[in-house]
Amino acid sequence: MDTKQLADFLRVRREALDPGDVGLPGTRRRRTPGLRREEVAHLADISTDYYTRLEQDRAPQPSPGVLRAITRALRLTLDERDHLFRLAGHPPPDRTRSDDHVAPSLLGVLDRLSDIPAQVMTDLGATLVQNDLARAVFGDLTRPRGAAGTVVYRWFTDPRARAGYPVQDHATESRALVADLRAAAVRRDDTQAKDLVERLLRASPEFEALWRLHSVGVMRSRRIQHPAVGLLELDCQMLVDEERTQILALFSPAAGTPTAERLTLLGSLGPLAAQRSSR
Repeated sequence: MDTKQLADFLRVRREALDPGDVGLPGTRRRRTPGLRREEVAHLADISTDYYTRLEQDRAPQPSPGVLRAITRALRLTLDERDHLFRLAGHPPPDRTRSDDHVAPSLLGVLDRLSDIPAQVMTDLGATLVQNDLARAVFGDLTRPRGAAGTVVYRWFTDPRARAGYPVQDHATESRALVADLRAAAVRRDDTQAKDLVERLLRASPEFEALWRLHSVGVMRSRRIQHPAVGLLELDCQMLVDEERTQILALFSPAAGTPTAERLTLLGSLGPLAAQRSSR
């Protein structure tokens, strides 16, 4: 661990960012350039004291999880992320096996979205980062890792994953998730996709039956039975990064429904709504 260079690198990258670059409101009272340390710590969900000690060359070695969080907070590129890991004394993540680096271009769009649910996902359905309204609608989906981190695996192996969806939509949701996974698996043709499919084939007869149909497609709409505000009817649009391995999913209120007003109410409820929708 090169603590001095690590400290310098973090400071320089922090000072290169404006609040607007990360979705924070600007202020005219800043006497120094860039973000404040407490803002970076907040974005990375780590303590301000620990981040400050990292920049002051007096912190213990950060874990890979902390480094991933700082990577997103500072909007680092893949090359910058790898450099950060090396300075911290860790081998960089394998680019061919890891999907957890969020494209800065997608994060930049996500930062500017506050009135509709939005989240960055891998093309296999693992949620990497969500805005506040997405957490309020879907719960925090960024915690699970591995196969359990994908929405399709949870759907077919954990009954709790279906609790927020109207019962009459379950069959349609199952077919759509399988069709979406098949399209992604063929496009990727890698071990990660193949392993996910094999796990699901072993775990779920329902998945196996649907997989044999060879349906291919992308989900475009979703209905959520939210415990705090009732039924949400959402149209889904996808923005894809240049590598086609990550997706920014935008969930807009369906026209002619009260969903827009209910999303506004959810936004006013804040963290309480996210806790109630978590599953």
